[in-house]
Amino acid sequence: MQLKKDFFYLSSVTNQHKARLERRIVGSTNRWRFSKDPFSGDLLALSQRCKAVSTDFHEALKNPDRLYISQIQKFFSENSKHKDIQTGEADVILECLGFKWELHQPQLFQSKTLTRLYVAALAQGTASPLKELEKLLQAQLPGKTKERDPVKKIIISLKINDPEVTKVAFSMALKYLYLSDVEIYVDDVLAVLASAYILQFSGLFQRCVDVMVKGLSPTTIKNFYLAGCKYKDEQLTTACEKWLGMNLVPLVGTQIHLRKIPQDLLHKVLKSPRLFTFSEFHLLKTILLWVFLQLDNKVQAIPIYETMLAFFTSFSKNCCFLDQNIGQRWMPLFLCLHLHGITRGKDLEQLRRLNFFPESWLVRVAASHYHALENGGDMVHLKDLNTHAVRFGLLFKQEHTTHSETIAMYGFFFEIKGIKRDSTSYSFYMQRIRHKDVELPDLGCKHGPISLRAERLVRYEIRAQTLVDGKWQEFTTNEIRQKFGFGKLSCKSRTLKIQTVGSPIYASFAFIFPEDAGSPLRRAGPAGICSLRGWECRLRNLGRRLGAEAARGRVRSARAAVVGAAPGSSVRVGAGAAAARVLRAEGTVKFGVRSAAALGRGAGAGRQETAAGLRERVPC
Repeated sequence: MQLKKDFFYLSSVTNQHKARLERRIVGSTNRWRFSKDPFSGDLLALSQRCKAVSTDFHEALKNPDRLYISQIQKFFSENSKHKDIQTGEADVILECLGFKWELHQPQLFQSKTLTRLYVAALAQGTASPLKELEKLLQAQLPGKTKERDPVKKIIISLKINDPEVTKVAFSMALKYLYLSDVEIYVDDVLAVLASAYILQFSGLFQRCVDVMVKGLSPTTIKNFYLAGCKYKDEQLTTACEKWLGMNLVPLVGTQIHLRKIPQDLLHKVLKSPRLFTFSEFHLLKTILLWVFLQLDNKVQAIPIYETMLAFFTSFSKNCCFLDQNIGQRWMPLFLCLHLHGITRGKDLEQLRRLNFFPESWLVRVAASHYHALENGGDMVHLKDLNTHAVRFGLLFKQEHTTHSETIAMYGFFFEIKGIKRDSTSYSFYMQRIRHKDVELPDLGCKHGPISLRAERLVRYEIRAQTLVDGKWQEFTTNEIRQKFGFGKLSCKSRTLKIQTVGSPIYASFAFIFPEDAGSPLRRAGPAGICSLRGWECRLRNLGRRLGAEAARGRVRSARAAVVGAAPGSSVRVGAGAAAARVLRAEGTVKFGVRSAAALGRGAGAGRQETAAGLRERVPC
């Protein structure tokens, strides 16, 4: 019954209209319009009708017949689902790619392109195209099989200029008109997608997109992303961005396929707050490697890090790489990095020797570290967790039961940890630990700053992401503001508990040390940060108080025994000189006289520091 109603509605489109006004349903409202001229200035009615049949409004204005073709295609495609597949003599011949493809009328209406070509050919081959279309509509009514007249065989032609379309892929697309369970392989899916786009075959196009999303890898990411851009499929391009955001550092950055990543895709990924990286320096090395591969096309394997450093240091020393003509086009990529998240002196020293970044960038990083050290770790200039956070990550694989890393930031030490509870249950959290419990020398504990603060205010977010059946699952604690101490309850962050069957799990930890105006150390003066090199500079003066054990270099005991100078005394410390000493080698970096002078001008020529402030930190 419903099919008959649809037929009479579509059939009315082809009938000669009477020269009078009549009521016609358009969208969800009734509006008056002339039956002989369906688009006689009633743009609202046209807009509503286009929405009802999923047709572009502007295209309907340019080509009114497009609206009717969409209706006809929708009618036939829905009707063909309830019919058996035609196996008899073909009634449509499609000329394309140098071949003649024999098709059956009910099946070709699943394609908007073939529907348009068929209706156009039907109109050209007869003096009364409306009557022919009416016969075609009547032939589709149920119960009329015995009364149908033989349908005229029609030849249609389609010219394809897309180089992605191949004869094999096009034949697979036409096969899908008859069989919906055609298997599509990753190696062929790009050409089949292009064929489905040309044919405007929405069902096949969506299936190709699903195959491509599940088949993303370092070898396919470039072509799949470019295909999503070319054919304007947002689902595919978004899937490529998310996949690369997770795998840029741990997977793609370790393979030569990194060279193929388009710059616009890389830029989108670097701006995303969901980007996964083990640390900021890992991310920096990956982007440097990408630039190296763009410049040296002869390299066919990932070079060692020292080779890449030697390559960049070979450029002119007159100005940095990014300020030269060859490097300016890549500056937007490096503006997305959180360089202030690189705190190890060894890593900072490499940045200086690399001659890659403008000196103003390095001075800004140095100033950020200096002011944070002067203020007990407070990152007063960092506000937004999405764009300024210090980032670390854990890649929790299927074989892991526990996985953890220890990180150091301005004298504070944290452990980021993941635990597998059962086959589908996981927990992720971070906790503060004491410096004496850290045994890893590469963290800078031996030659780096140590905080004497009992509490540390932290803004943080823990995020876990994993891929399940081509769809990303995301879990997050959202942003949390918490004070970390050394107590059993206060040392641990909120735990992110997740249930998933996905593997691996990309766990990201992003945090900022905000200014804590209520801290007693803030009220007393510059907060409790001590630098080992500063300690060594003052050991001779403080030897009597620290005792012979500290004077012999027992640094751990010395730090624990820190006391300030006599109350009321003062020490003159030039800000520029202090920056140069605080950021010195072995756990820090020395940027030279010019950078120190710039810091001095930014922070002031000098400052009087009271013994009360010095008591809370080790002076340099």
